[in-house]
Amino acid sequence: MGKTAIIDASKEPIDLGAGPAELNRCTAAAVRRAARRVTQVYDEALKPLGLTLPQYSVLANLLLIDGASVTELAAQLVVDRTTLTRNLGPLSRSGWVRLEPGADGRSRAVRLTDTGRLILASAVPAWQGAEVRIRAMLGETLAGDLRAASDQTVAALDREG
Repeated sequence: MGKTAIIDASKEPIDLGAGPAELNRCTAAAVRRAARRVTQVYDEALKPLGLTLPQYSVLANLLLIDGASVTELAAQLVVDRTTLTRNLGPLSRSGWVRLEPGADGRSRAVRLTDTGRLILASAVPAWQGAEVRIRAMLGETLAGDLRAASDQTVAALDREG
C-alpha cells in the first residue's frame, strides 16, 4: 500500500502509490540524481570560462553539425527545443553562436562564431580535467559501465519511440 500525503489539511490526502522505499527506486529519479551530480563536476570546471556543461555540449556539437537547425541540434543533444533555446540565449548574447534564418525560411540555423570557437578551444582542457576527475571518482570500470549503460538506455528508448 502506498503512502499518502496531506498537502493542505482542508483537502483530501493524495495516494502517492508508493512508500519512500519505492520512490527511492524510481529509475528516473536515480538517473536524474546521478546526472545532476556528474554535471556539477563539469560545471565547476567550466565555470571560470563562463560556461555550463549544457552550453559546452552545444558548442562542441556545433563543431560536428555547424549550421544545423534548432530542431536538428536539439535531436543531436537529446534535449527538447525549449531547453536548447534556453541554452542558446546566453551563448548568443556572448557572441559565441549566431542564429540565422534556415534554408527553408521558417527554421533557424545555429552557427558557431569565431569567438565561439576560441572559447570552446579554451574550454577543452577544463572539460578534459573534469572527465579525468569523474573517472578518478568513479573508477574506470564504473565510469565505463555508466557510459555503456547510458548509450544502451538511449538506444533502447529510441527503439521504443
